[in-house]
Amino acid sequence: MNRVELVGRLTAKPELRYTSSNLPYARFSVAINRTFSNAQGERETDFINIIVWRKQAENVCNFLDKGSLVSIEGRLQTGSYTDKDGNKRYSMDVVADSVQFLESKAQSQSRSQSSSDSEPSPYDYQNNDYANNVSVENDPFADFGDSVSIDDNFLD
Repeated sequence: MNRVELVGRLTAKPELRYTSSNLPYARFSVAINRTFSNAQGERETDFINIIVWRKQAENVCNFLDKGSLVSIEGRLQTGSYTDKDGNKRYSMDVVADSVQFLESKAQSQSRSQSSSDSEPSPYDYQNNDYANNVSVENDPFADFGDSVSIDDNFLD
């Protein structure tokens, strides 16, 4: 069985693209903190590449932005390609069957506005409906920070 379920935050705004047969798709990555700490007491983060197709890709691009909290269900897909220097590279992506938006657009905008207006964590859920389901103490992304920088070539 090849099944993947993830909950994480987008590392950048997804961009809608089209195949040669005009089929919409989007590639993006999500940041997911590990549930354990390393020897230095820090939690490491995994960056997972996601591919989504058709109407779901259009919705992701229209309604999500960097930092949006999402749940993804899909399957793992491996591939290989030759880079511009002639080296064989291997890739691993999650092909999403379902992308669930875990915060409203207002919550997402409030989070991004609060991170630009003040110093508190952009993942402070104390003043929204999401606080009923997840406490700040249990939020794996509470210490994640304001931004994630990923080279554009990482997604190609």
